[in-house]
Amino acid sequence: MKTVDAYIAERPANVRKILVKLRELVKANAPDAVERFAYGMPGYRLKKRPLVYFGAFKTHIGFYPTPSGIEKFQVELAAFPQSRGAVRFPLGKPIPYGLLARIVQFRVEECLAQPDLEA
Repeated sequence: MKTVDAYIAERPANVRKILVKLRELVKANAPDAVERFAYGMPGYRLKKRPLVYFGAFKTHIGFYPTPSGIEKFQVELAAFPQSRGAVRFPLGKPIPYGLLARIVQFRVEECLAQPDLEA
C-alpha cells in the first residue's frame, strides 16, 4: 500500500513543495483528522467522515473538500476550474492557501456538527 510520504516524494520538487504545504495546512487546521492514502491521493477523515483530499496532476493540483466545501466558498473559488466536489489549481499560478485553510476549517466544523458514525 502506498503512503502519503511516498506519494509526495515521487513528485517533482516544485509540486512536492505545494503538496507538503497542503499537508501542513490540513494538519494545522484539522489536528484530529486521520491521514490516509485513498483514491490514489492523500486524504483526511474526521469522525470517520471524509474531510478533504488533494492530489497532484500533470497541469494542476486537485483539492477535494466535498461538495459542501465547494458550495460554501463558491464565490471565492469562481476563478478556478471546478466540478461538484473538486477544485483545480493550475500549476505555475499561486495557490490560495488562506482560502484553503478556511475551507478545511469549515469542513472540520461540518464534521464535528454531525453525529458520530457507528463503527
